Amino acid sequence: MKAVCVLANSKNDSITGTVTFKSINQVVEVQVEIECCDDNTMKPGQHGLHIHEYGDSRNGCTSSGGHYNPLNVDHGDQKCDIKNRHIGDLGNVKCVKDGVKTYIRQVMEDSLIKLDGEHSIIGRTLVLHADADDFGLGGFDDSKITGHAGSRIACGVIGLCN
Repeated sequence: MKAVCVLANSKNDSITGTVTFKSINQVVEVQVEIECCDDNTMKPGQHGLHIHEYGDSRNGCTSSGGHYNPLNVDHGDQKCDIKNRHIGDLGNVKCVKDGVKTYIRQVMEDSLIKLDGEHSIIGRTLVLHADADDFGLGGFDDSKITGHAGSRIACGVIGLCN
């Protein structure tokens, strides 16, 4: 089973990309391919990537609600087990600048997200944040809720694909 999310910047067309999800046995492979033509929108470095609860990318991505957290647990690192992270916590992706291009190319695996059944991510919004995710360890008021990852700079709804 496969799914795709087409990401776009919430304010202009400066960020575009796709994130594909592919079920392989008991894990989902997540392939991230994002480009940015504006260094002020997506700076080189780490950026939080999270699945949010609603499939609504309007209003600068704020209509997507909070992180997808059906088990009502604290925010955590993508490497944590189901008791120590939101299902929607995918951690950080690394943005690099290569000449005039600023981009993210990364592949990761996740054992908590599912493309079908209970707690499926299909129809939910994937959000790229302006800052790094602190995995709930930063000591800020929002660390255990959002990872203190900053504003929502791009998003898109996850849908099934061939």
